Amino acid sequence: MPRITREDKARNRQNIIDAAGRMFRAQGIDAVGIADLMKEAGLTHGGFYNHFASKDELAAEACGASFEASLGVLDQAVEEGPGPTGTPLQRVVNGYLSAAHRDAPDGGCPSASLVIDAGRHSDTVQGAYAVGVEGYLTGFASELARDHDEELTPQEARERAVLLLSRLVGAMTLARAVRHTEPELSDEILRTCRAHAFD
Repeated sequence: MPRITREDKARNRQNIIDAAGRMFRAQGIDAVGIADLMKEAGLTHGGFYNHFASKDELAAEACGASFEASLGVLDQAVEEGPGPTGTPLQRVVNGYLSAAHRDAPDGGCPSASLVIDAGRHSDTVQGAYAVGVEGYLTGFASELARDHDEELTPQEARERAVLLLSRLVGAMTLARAVRHTEPELSDEILRTCRAHAFD
């Protein structure tokens, strides 16, 4: 039997992290078993512990990787600058509070899809989630300070960033919670919060 190369091992590990990120966001951390996770990653159940000491360790890494990808959207918007559809932050908010994001939790931002899981899991998972939240707050505060004609102190920009992120996560959590039984209500939540996100 051929030996696995270092590159193969790294690729397999990344496949597990990617599969975990999708499955944890869509189903919740506790609902995903290791056997199903490894099958989704295209690997055998027994190989899990060659890569991770525990499911908790994987959850923290998957959370971190998911936030990194999501924060990349903000970075890209900032790099593109203002455009016909608004400032970078307006475009991010509109994308976040969209039906497409609501309907695809497995690929969306973990801030809403993992908010309950992070609160129920270990300090390791909470720590990874907190790092992601801080990334959003830092990015939002920077953009809010840039977008406002009036001078914002760093504290004021930070407070507005906290309010904005809380509105986004709350709105998305509520919109997802009712989307199957009350789709019009779900749409109303998203529409209203998009219109008043910066109030």
